[in-house]
Amino acid sequence: MLQPGQPAPMFSLPDADMDTFDLASLRGKQHVVIFFYPKDGTPYCTREAIEFSDHEAEFNRRNCVIVGVSRDDCLAHAEFRDKNGLSVRLLSDVDGKVGHQYGVYHYREIDGHKKLAVLRSTFIVDKQGIIRHALYEVPTKGHAAEVFQLVKQLDGHRQPCKSKKTP
Repeated sequence: MLQPGQPAPMFSLPDADMDTFDLASLRGKQHVVIFFYPKDGTPYCTREAIEFSDHEAEFNRRNCVIVGVSRDDCLAHAEFRDKNGLSVRLLSDVDGKVGHQYGVYHYREIDGHKKLAVLRSTFIVDKQGIIRHALYEVPTKGHAAEVFQLVKQLDGHRQPCKSKKTP
């Protein structure tokens, strides 16, 4: 699991429009909130994505970009975005490589089979590419507002927030 103070793993992933999002391109320019979620269209994932979209303008005023990451493909992301009026950028990590780098994917036994599962997690990365907050197993309701409060502290250089839970 990643910890505050560590460099954020850099990555490039396609979004719902099949355009590439490159985390390294924001270094020195903007803060980034990266939220990992299990699946497009499920009730909790929908709530989380809507809450981040509803607060996106506030994050933007703090010079912060929000991206959501799941293993769904670009077409599923586009459908999910359009159906729910989402404005945040949704990235496709189909092979799970980025999620593994961030420590959010793990194998869990379900119905006698090992399946890849996602710890709903959020990372706040500062302009220098350093993880300032690593939040694992986060709730959905009110999470975007909680993350916004943490983003507001970034330029004040407050102490980082450690993981809420460690699996």
